[in-house]
Amino acid sequence: MITKIVSGGQTGADVAALDAAIELNIPHGGWIPKGRKTEAGPLPDKYQLQEMPTGSYTRRTEQNVIDSDGTAILSHGSLSGGSLKTYNYAKKHNKPCLHLDMTRLPVDEAVKEMLQWIEEHNIQVLNVAGPRGSKDPEIYNVVKEVLTKALKEILADNQHGHIV
Repeated sequence: MITKIVSGGQTGADVAALDAAIELNIPHGGWIPKGRKTEAGPLPDKYQLQEMPTGSYTRRTEQNVIDSDGTAILSHGSLSGGSLKTYNYAKKHNKPCLHLDMTRLPVDEAVKEMLQWIEEHNIQVLNVAGPRGSKDPEIYNVVKEVLTKALKEILADNQHGHIV
């Protein structure tokens, strides 16, 4: 069962995950660079992320991987930049990592894969990552839709006594 959604607070995939959690009343958090740094300026205070002692995106990325049970990375195409670093940190720390390439998966298939992966690895604290908004203007909507559908299904199963 998912107990918390974490991300690094960057525009795009990260904020989409936080917004999905807030919308569904699921606790959220994660680490963000010092100064609540994002490409669009400081992250608003409504997002309950902890500031790192450094402004480094890389250190924040690694800490979110370490502090979660697993990381889901959504992208359009192969991983690059921070998303690739996230994947490599998950491997370094032996944490489950799921990459969903949304150029090859319809939303409902991505939701199904995510739910199977969450159950298989008993993910409770889920780190969500992917491209920033300036690199992929469509990623916010895709991540929010996939995560919202997956989380709604988990919440419905929990209310019916099923453990996901």
